[in-house]
Amino acid sequence: MPVSARPAPIQYKRQIVGEPVGPEIDNSNLPYQAVGPVGASGNVYGSSSLLGNAGDSSTATNVGPDVPVNTKPVSQQVGDYELVPGQDQEADLGLYLDLSNEPNPQAIRGQNGGTDPGPRNEAIQRQNPDLLARPGTDSGDIANAKWPMGLSSARSGTGKNSGWARQQNTDELPIATAMAGIDMRLSPNAYRELHWHSANEWSFFPAGVPHSIQAGPDGVEFLLVFNQGDFSEDATDLVTELFLRNPMQILAKNFQTDVSTFSDLPKDQRYIFNGSPIEGTTEEARASVNGPAGSLPADQSYSYHLSAQEPYTVPGGSGFSPSSPVQCVRYTHWHLTSDEWNFFLAGQGRVTIFSGPDASRTFDYQAGDVGYIPVVSSHYVENTGSEPLVYMEVLQSPRYTDISAAQWLGLTPSKVVRETLNLPQSFVDALPKTKQYIVPGNTSHTATNFTRPSYPNAALNSSDSS
Repeated sequence: MPVSARPAPIQYKRQIVGEPVGPEIDNSNLPYQAVGPVGASGNVYGSSSLLGNAGDSSTATNVGPDVPVNTKPVSQQVGDYELVPGQDQEADLGLYLDLSNEPNPQAIRGQNGGTDPGPRNEAIQRQNPDLLARPGTDSGDIANAKWPMGLSSARSGTGKNSGWARQQNTDELPIATAMAGIDMRLSPNAYRELHWHSANEWSFFPAGVPHSIQAGPDGVEFLLVFNQGDFSEDATDLVTELFLRNPMQILAKNFQTDVSTFSDLPKDQRYIFNGSPIEGTTEEARASVNGPAGSLPADQSYSYHLSAQEPYTVPGGSGFSPSSPVQCVRYTHWHLTSDEWNFFLAGQGRVTIFSGPDASRTFDYQAGDVGYIPVVSSHYVENTGSEPLVYMEVLQSPRYTDISAAQWLGLTPSKVVRETLNLPQSFVDALPKTKQYIVPGNTSHTATNFTRPSYPNAALNSSDSS
């Protein structure tokens, strides 16, 4: 008589939260060497002879094919190098180190740091000398405050060569919690699709206000700054998506038409796409869509022609946007009510951010970089290049205000300043009572004496005080 039997049941352990479910597997007899492709040689697992003190011999011994325990001496790995002017000076001086032409930059500043045998990216080190060989006054922990827009992924438009956009938000620069920036390029006649945002946008469109952008015959590139640090360009509300994500019957009912009207809707968002040349003038376009309430009054306009504004000029440079001549410094200051979002338009510079009680960090910037400074953190901006430094400051405030370190001390009783900082009375007497905004420097990176015969505005002058 035939006999049949069921297979023995597999024993499962009682499941405990966090443990995998299934039978126990005994892998003690499995081979260590994985089965690889035909022609493979060697072993992915190292020998037990490499454990512990196996590599401690004072003489080079091979532990495997062409793998010596001792590599080349560090001096040979570092190679030949020269210190640039100022690099051998006292670290606390914080002189700017121009590494731009140094083929083998080293992390040395005075008695601080040492050589760098690598691996490393010399091009990045040359652009960031104050991170490679930081000033001796840098201390503590300051979050990264620099992001090159060139490292952001550029999203292409949907039309052929219609343009692109790249962004910086908290994904790229976590310190920038209050603002995010977008760099957008539209090719000639291209559109940025009709859309609106969940955040306020500067150039100024309040959150929820719909708008579009079209480039002229030469195309256009522009910056957008949003008042949410985690804002994403990819999260924009688009008119194509509005139509694609609502039932067609509802669209027909809403616009009082037949559903066939929507048979040729785009199958996907347009985002950035090519368009036909602009027709007529802006005034004619405005008149063609004039609503029952009339046109928006000029004092409530969404545009402001900053390029036509006469700059505020000071002895060291000009303001709005600040333009700093060679080696000049945007004075040490801080803001009371807003973080600061910077975009560097031309030239190069550096910034030291101080955050109380005792943390500071110095960053170097080039054209195309984003900088970010938290509210009430003191900072300066120094031109470190041979050309004017031009950059943009964005603050979330109805009017510009700052606290000048020099003016603050100049308006404090001299006895308090002198006895707190152990400064000579002659220095305290020369402290300015007004804001300098931009102070002159010296074309030499190693200069340390910037004494002037008479400090302008040291005495209160009501005609030019600020």
